[in-house]
Amino acid sequence: MLGRKRLRIETERMTLRLPQHSDHRAFAELRAESRDFLIPWEPQWDEEHLGRRAFANRVYWATRAASAGTALHLFMVRREDEALLGAVTLDNIRRGPARAGSLGYWVGARHARQGYMSEAVRAVVHHAFTQLDLSRIEAACLPENAASRGVLETCGFKYEGVAQSYLEINGRWRNHVLYANLRSDRRGRLDAVGGR
Repeated sequence: MLGRKRLRIETERMTLRLPQHSDHRAFAELRAESRDFLIPWEPQWDEEHLGRRAFANRVYWATRAASAGTALHLFMVRREDEALLGAVTLDNIRRGPARAGSLGYWVGARHARQGYMSEAVRAVVHHAFTQLDLSRIEAACLPENAASRGVLETCGFKYEGVAQSYLEINGRWRNHVLYANLRSDRRGRLDAVGGR
């Protein structure tokens, strides 16, 4: 359903696409050089985090999840020079009455604060609402992560509250602030979806 291997979402400056085995070197280099920048906001990296086998598993999972319609794990690739900038993931896609998914993302340190993440998030949310027929996109981040909160708020996400001990981040269970973006034509209206 989602899993066309050629799935691409085009933005003004980027192509968002599934990871490929040939991306390993760019991924490992960008993550390694951004380690100190990323570690405070992410689950603890295991010893194999940057290894070829772990990356092959990532490619396999991304392809399989897209095919099954359960997740979209997309690399952000700048069109002008094919540079890998980061990734955005729409995970835990639920159908039925929920029609929702959970958003996560990261950007390399040298590409931060240049608007790439907001551009990618807007494109993925638009794709989720118009192509995947979802009604709600959820996201969570650490309360002190002002940059991430700014991305979400800029992209139309609304603050919904705090989840206690929501995720294990850098070796500790941490509270997260919760945000959601709702498809505007479905807010509270069952008739907007044909009474389904």
